[in-house]
Amino acid sequence: MQSVLPNEVVDLARRVVDENKAAGRKIALAESCTGGLVAAAITEIPGSSAVLDRSYVTYSNEAKIDCLGVSSEIIETFGAVSVACVYAMAQGALESCDADIAVAISGIAGPEGGSEEKPVGTVVFARLERGKEKPEAENQLFDARERGDVRLQATLCALELLLP
Repeated sequence: MQSVLPNEVVDLARRVVDENKAAGRKIALAESCTGGLVAAAITEIPGSSAVLDRSYVTYSNEAKIDCLGVSSEIIETFGAVSVACVYAMAQGALESCDADIAVAISGIAGPEGGSEEKPVGTVVFARLERGKEKPEAENQLFDARERGDVRLQATLCALELLLP
């Protein structure tokens, strides 16, 4: 099967589909800087509809607020690229469906938009499982040579977070 995505992405997406299918789990996504690449990777895999419930591409702050219920105060206080924001994104995605797990991603892919506090290549992830009290969150600084590199690295990280 030929894909427009790199083999390493498709191979990891296949693991995500196979392992979540075996575990009987459904997933939801809330993507910003990856622009739907995580969902695209998963849907490259035949049978992915048994696993992927839905995906939101909420690129703008308004979309995060309108589609996922992220509080404007969170964005104003912490910014869209923050643990607070991705946690709210994951929570909004999980609350909108019957998925068992949601992963949210927000970051600065560049080449513009970075700051001293949050340089280009900064990407924040949240993983929230239904019925678990504590969400997981992580902040990564990826090599920012090219915008596509940041998005690819963020996609791989998000796929890893979706493994059971």
